Amino acid sequence: MQEGSKVGGAARSSSPAERSDLLSSCGAGEEAWLARLGYPVSGVLERCTRERGVAAPRGFRAGGVHAGIKRRRPDLGWIVSEVPARAAAVYTRHAFPAAPLLVTREAIARSGGVLRGVIVNSGNANAITGERGLTDARRMQALFAERIGTSPEHVAVASTGVIGVPLPMERIESALAGLPLAEGDEGAFARAILTTDTRTKQAAATLVVDGVEVTVAGTAKGSGMIHPNMATMLAFFTTDADVDGPSLEDLFREVSARTFNRISVDGDTSTNDMALILANGLAGNRPLEPSHPDWSRFRSALFYVARELARAIAEDGEGATKLLHVRVDGARDEVSAGELARAVVRSSLVKAAIYGADPNWGRIASALGASGIPFSPEGLSVVLQGIPVLARGMPLPFDEAAAAERLREEYVLVDVHLEDGSGVAEAWGCDLTEDYVRINAHYRT
Repeated sequence: MQEGSKVGGAARSSSPAERSDLLSSCGAGEEAWLARLGYPVSGVLERCTRERGVAAPRGFRAGGVHAGIKRRRPDLGWIVSEVPARAAAVYTRHAFPAAPLLVTREAIARSGGVLRGVIVNSGNANAITGERGLTDARRMQALFAERIGTSPEHVAVASTGVIGVPLPMERIESALAGLPLAEGDEGAFARAILTTDTRTKQAAATLVVDGVEVTVAGTAKGSGMIHPNMATMLAFFTTDADVDGPSLEDLFREVSARTFNRISVDGDTSTNDMALILANGLAGNRPLEPSHPDWSRFRSALFYVARELARAIAEDGEGATKLLHVRVDGARDEVSAGELARAVVRSSLVKAAIYGADPNWGRIASALGASGIPFSPEGLSVVLQGIPVLARGMPLPFDEAAAAERLREEYVLVDVHLEDGSGVAEAWGCDLTEDYVRINAHYRT
């Protein structure tokens, strides 16, 4: 793979083509940071790409069609595994979990964590829709199960879109009857799950396990209502690795907490968020679990793919022009480091300053201090876009014009150094622009 600019090192502007190279370079320029996070990729990942998604591993197909929920764009997507796959999922913590999440949770429990397929619609959340919503979600599940020759408890269901509106089931049923299951088009699947997103979000990585090549891949959506503790996002992962069920569940929960729960666009949490992984074992490796010699390699690969998708969601925040990356080290522990990083990326004042290319580091310090996480202020140092602005609690002189120029770049890095312990974590966000208000003022029109 070609190496792109070194995100995580000295920040600089980059063209879309350069950023595409960067995002498929297996962590080039970030190897040391990823190792500090506990997920080394150097010497672990063979290939990485953002051109492939959930159909990259052996035995998976995916596609998408226009069912008529949205006016023109694809709005019904599907994933199928040729063989039963072990499954694990994490869900929103919202007080109003949408009907499809309840149906999926029930399916995974009833099937013992084994799925064959996933059916997803966009344009309608099927949330806060009462008993009808549950009936409709189960109908989608049953019809898709019939199409792929399995029982309903082996199918997951997901929805995303407008809340409080019943699904147009006649249109969905008609589309389900005509799904081109034999063809497959993972790009169409990636497009079919989008709402206000401006681009598709895919990632895949390969590694060697037990001497055979294993692929881990994912496809996600998310742009607005993005906030830690899951966000308005759907993420689907597939792998041809054979993975022990309980170990897969534990690892997926761990990785989701350190990626999808560390992004924020606007501070709103959704009714429909879900991340799901399917592992069908067609690579032929011995089942992976923590005592397997290649477990740490698989762990790093899954984290890498999830991190790429989480970063892509933050980068595509509604109205966003810049990606904000906050790294914290020296906190009391990892939990503290994560909360501090999230406090910065969710601060509206910080986000507005980033949009305006204003090197107002005081807003960063204020967000940290308001986080509720204890730390020693006299040990706080901040580096903004490669420029030290605060050292051990004391302001440093710096060239504000030069700093403002660097803040006009599309990637903004904030490094926060503390002297309280060994906790390390990161979070992702974006700037806050006028376009965010415009998009959300007219979401339904």
